[in-house]
Amino acid sequence: MVFKAVLAGCGSMSRGWLSAVAEHPLLKDRVQIVGLVDLHRPTAEARASEFGLSDAVIGTDLDQVLAQTTPDLLFDVVVPSARADVVAIGLKHGCHVLSEKPMAASLEAGQRMIAQASAAGRTHAVVQNRRFVAGVRRIRRLLESGALGDLTALHCDFFVGAHFGGFREEMENVLLLDMAIHTLDAARFMAGVAPKAVYCLETNPKGSWYGHGAAANAIFEFDDGVVFNYRGSWSAEGANTSWESAWRVVGSKGTLLWDGEDRFEANVAADGVGLLRAPQAIDVPEPEDLDQTHGHASVLADFLDAIEQGRAPETAGNDNIKSLAMVFAAIESAKTRQRVTISV
Repeated sequence: MVFKAVLAGCGSMSRGWLSAVAEHPLLKDRVQIVGLVDLHRPTAEARASEFGLSDAVIGTDLDQVLAQTTPDLLFDVVVPSARADVVAIGLKHGCHVLSEKPMAASLEAGQRMIAQASAAGRTHAVVQNRRFVAGVRRIRRLLESGALGDLTALHCDFFVGAHFGGFREEMENVLLLDMAIHTLDAARFMAGVAPKAVYCLETNPKGSWYGHGAAANAIFEFDDGVVFNYRGSWSAEGANTSWESAWRVVGSKGTLLWDGEDRFEANVAADGVGLLRAPQAIDVPEPEDLDQTHGHASVLADFLDAIEQGRAPETAGNDNIKSLAMVFAAIESAKTRQRVTISV
């Protein structure tokens, strides 16, 4: 099946979407871009020219472009503050909608999207591409194997001095809302259990080029006694971690270290006596389905497959809202300096 799609929001993020659709083997010849929408028409025209979309309808009014093109899909790549209206318009026109993260500007808005998608009988999902990174899926598989015993804790460090410019430098809670959602969703996926509560300290460090909230430290409580510690900053210069963060995953039998790129180290405690047990290395298995390890392209492919197969995609809105709830609970905790429970 070839899906007709309109893309709304033709800024810098849209290039990754259109490149994946045009070039990646998982997506090639499965999607036809029939429309591009942006409030600044020259931006949409430039993107159409860049990707050779001469037949695509260009416009500044999403409602009109959707009515003219009658697509199957809406790719929502707009700024977060515009997402609720864009998703509602897409669902009204009978589109399945795939949105950039974060899913919504508030938990209530996210819940409305879920209700709207259900009422329309359409799929709404979110691009949580870190969930489809090979390393994240390898960790999930190792934990499911029981090789580390029962999971007890996840520890994550994200320190990147990112100079984006644009809207991010004016956002409130920029790290938690715009970036940490990736890491929190990955932690929830790895752990395989629900988040229960959080205590968070948010700061904007000296020298930060962001307006608000460029750094955060958060302790999340998960079901089954699992603890997730997150430390992050978008204004930490001089020693960047991977964009996927640096991880320590602790089980009752051993520990896994992942640098967020290609280096894995997993050890369990060998039999012995004395104060410290010697470490014994174990293998970290490759993901079973390598098609699920292509980041953004895998999210898009899973979205298309789910529609064709009549199932929910892995990053469906009614699941992703649990990760969004972690973000907003952390933001509330940072404001109140109190432990905040998480329930969705």
